[in-house]
Amino acid sequence: MPMKQIPLAIGFDPLPTFESFLPGANGAALEHLRRLAMPAAPVYLWGPSGSGKTHLLHALAHACQQAGQRVGWFSAGDLTPWPLAPDWSLVILDRCDEFDEAAQQAAFALFVEAATEGVQLAAAGRLPPVDLALRDDLRTRLGWGHVFAMQPLSEAETRAALRREGDRRGILLSDDVMDHLLTRFPRDLKHLMNLLDRLDEYALSRARAVTVPLVRSMLVEEGARP
Repeated sequence: MPMKQIPLAIGFDPLPTFESFLPGANGAALEHLRRLAMPAAPVYLWGPSGSGKTHLLHALAHACQQAGQRVGWFSAGDLTPWPLAPDWSLVILDRCDEFDEAAQQAAFALFVEAATEGVQLAAAGRLPPVDLALRDDLRTRLGWGHVFAMQPLSEAETRAALRREGDRRGILLSDDVMDHLLTRFPRDLKHLMNLLDRLDEYALSRARAVTVPLVRSMLVEEGARP
């Protein structure tokens, strides 16, 4: 089974870094990961989809890679076993709440080996450790370090994030467009950013400004509800 290492992210889209993270109520988690002196106690982030868990894990991985370190990343659905490479400094476990029996066994073995080798471990899931439907020994290990409850951005913070991303792309997002997006679609930032990405491409292909009619037109063509 080949070992899974996350590659350095490249491309036009901004990397999910600490600098690009809008903390909202999640400032404590952000600062802890920024200042993390590895190896340290495991870190576990929990909260609903779109609350920033995976962004922060990617940001931590990116910071390690920028420092010349290698990072391993495993998530629910990945083939097992999950071996530990001898030169990894950080191992990340994502979507822990979705681990099946094989993933739980792999994650527990990884926890033990990482602790023995002095490798930092960070993880995330939608539920706090105590509520995870996992084997007791894995649930205990996920909860014995630093645990942070992640909160979704408020509406004002979500608007600010969309506005900032629109400005980065050179898109003028009017109040009407913002209202349309926030009242008709899920407000988690991951979904909205994906929607904005599609909207940007659609507007560029038609050389038109982003307006509510353009949003509706795109959704009609996609077969979605406008």
